Amino acid sequence: MKKLKSLSIILVFLLISLILLSFLSCTQDPSTLRTYQLPENIEDGLEVGTLNEVNIDKDLIEKSINDINRGKYGEVHSLLLYKDGKLVLDEYFTGHKYQWERPGHLGDLITWDSSEMHILMSASKSITSACIGIAIDNGFIESVDQLIFEYLPEYQHLATGGREKITIEHLLTMNSGLDWDEWSAGKTGPENDAVGIWFSDKDPISFILELPLIYEPGTHFRYSSGDTITLGEILRYATGMDLAEFSEKYLFEPLGINSFNWGERFPNGVIHCSGGLYLKPRDMVKIGVTFLNDGVWNGNQIVSEEWVKISSVPFAYNTGIKVPGSDSGKRGYSYQWWTVQYTHSGQKANMYFADGWGGQNIMVFPELDTVVVFTGGNYTSSVKNFGILEKYILSAIE
Repeated sequence: MKKLKSLSIILVFLLISLILLSFLSCTQDPSTLRTYQLPENIEDGLEVGTLNEVNIDKDLIEKSINDINRGKYGEVHSLLLYKDGKLVLDEYFTGHKYQWERPGHLGDLITWDSSEMHILMSASKSITSACIGIAIDNGFIESVDQLIFEYLPEYQHLATGGREKITIEHLLTMNSGLDWDEWSAGKTGPENDAVGIWFSDKDPISFILELPLIYEPGTHFRYSSGDTITLGEILRYATGMDLAEFSEKYLFEPLGINSFNWGERFPNGVIHCSGGLYLKPRDMVKIGVTFLNDGVWNGNQIVSEEWVKISSVPFAYNTGIKVPGSDSGKRGYSYQWWTVQYTHSGQKANMYFADGWGGQNIMVFPELDTVVVFTGGNYTSSVKNFGILEKYILSAIE
């Protein structure tokens, strides 16, 4: 009996110890706690201010910073918040640079800061779309209703079997009807068309346009980086400039963005405009602010107001979309921007956003006069940026 009693005491002691250890492991060392810091004024065109000035709960924002810092949301590399005309949060964390061939696609471990460019992955698509809009504004392209083969003279032999009906708008809305498979296939094998295009003997545009046409163009959403890559080549033919040259002249220079890199090209020089752009997070904010302000930056109309409005609402067939590996719920899709609707203080709060693999986001909230930017390295794990957005950021906005 005494032995059983002793054993019970020992077991209770061990259980209490395990509970305490578990609690301590989830409780951050006070010495590592981070406090809110006013964003640095680096004279990049963004006015800075405090959370208090724009009525945002500092305690909630500090909790988000510390939860991110201790790894609760995987690898989040930066979190920036712009509201009511001011950048009020500009936070960076430790994480890995992107490197395709490394395990988890994780390269060197660094402490990110405002001087580091970050790969945007598929958030690059939204920038490509903006450039198409600017090309239309400047008369290089007549309209989104034009057939794509009007701008692809080298590929006229592929304008058959219904492909000849594909328009620029069909590419913008990912309604081309081509059998591109990027979501149901594995992430890293050539059966995924977004990977297989890099290993094909064909040039990228032939690879894309030779795919079977499985839907009538304009009737079904099918996520396709191939549609975006084709848009880049249409812009090159229409303007005589590749996307790197065009975006520099018509988008980045007017926004005061001096550091950018369309860092990935196919062997024949075609730009990987569906996922290869590198920007600094604060410059991602500038893109968001321009769209927030109906296409205007510092009094200059960079993108037409009409293009911004079309980009903020889903295309007819592009609703109820569930994206693998994201906690965003069902979405809509417009001109290479995603859409979601929230409720804030009993009122609707529409959001449209650029979204890239691993956790790259430019989120625009017109009703809240707010832009949120994330970068991250969650390439092989679920992205939880929308959990952070709902739990902390939207809750903190009064």
